Amino acid sequence: MNITSRLLLSTAAILLAGAAPACAAWQPQKPIEFVATAGPGGGTDNLARAVQNIVTKYKLTDQPVVVVNKAGGSGAEGYVYGKASAGDPYKVIFGTSNAWQQPLVSKVAFNYTDLTPIAAMAQDEFLLWVKQDAPYKTATDFLKAAATGDFKMGGAQSKDTDEVLTRLIEKAAHVKFTYIPFKSGAEAAVQLAGGHIDSHVNNPSESLGQWRGGTQRPLCAFSPKRLPQGPKITATEGWSDIPTCVEQGLAISQYEQPRTVWLPGKVSADQTAFYQDLMKKVQATPEWKDYIEKSSQVDTFLSGDAFDKFIKEDLEHLKQVAAEQGWLVK
Repeated sequence: MNITSRLLLSTAAILLAGAAPACAAWQPQKPIEFVATAGPGGGTDNLARAVQNIVTKYKLTDQPVVVVNKAGGSGAEGYVYGKASAGDPYKVIFGTSNAWQQPLVSKVAFNYTDLTPIAAMAQDEFLLWVKQDAPYKTATDFLKAAATGDFKMGGAQSKDTDEVLTRLIEKAAHVKFTYIPFKSGAEAAVQLAGGHIDSHVNNPSESLGQWRGGTQRPLCAFSPKRLPQGPKITATEGWSDIPTCVEQGLAISQYEQPRTVWLPGKVSADQTAFYQDLMKKVQATPEWKDYIEKSSQVDTFLSGDAFDKFIKEDLEHLKQVAAEQGWLVK
């Protein structure tokens, strides 16, 4: 046998050896549910549908994928559904830090440890929004007015990320808001457009349509630097034109929300690996890059030990805020 023949045989053996585990690895055999722990149009729903569209377009699985919304109990309904589906790899739960935050502040029938973490796929920014015709030109103007009246701040869900940010604003600016929780950021945006609340702290994607449509506008972004330059949203402005809140005199330099993906508990390592790989494939597509740019999020991917470390560090920070507000579950 000559050298060329030996090389060909060796290469074939390596390829077959590499292919064998892939063939043996778990693959879905029936339709998959993407469970959004928020109402339609919110950031969590947008994420689930963006991933669904990419998976479908590129045929990343042979099985159909359907998105269902379970927003009750500030998203707890979706996580309880995941807990009750232990061992079922056909329920993929899309959420945020509320997976570990809710059990800290509310008597809910789940803990994040009841679920199997897949990944944190992005960090979503927050902005302070007011109606388009509001008289405030800056966050400073808005907060001065809020200090003298009963202002209503809207947000997605109660004692969750939006309310935590609202309480941080109160502390930093020495103001007090009446916080009004809604099922999603999209619902909060509708309420602001209708004049039923004075402001909200939506993610960029949740108020994109309203800003483009001229019913509300952002005053500042809770980011250490201006958001990345992208396409213009209005005729004259895009995300990078919005000043940071620190620039506007509001001393909150950074506040972001992780977009997270989970399976129910008691699934196999192969099933977990399949969905981690699936999410990595989604992130490699131009459609994902487009979604990140349009929603002005920070593209990231945490899984395994890195995701676990992030959760534990965030829990310590949240415990501090929750203790100050008297939210900690006894």
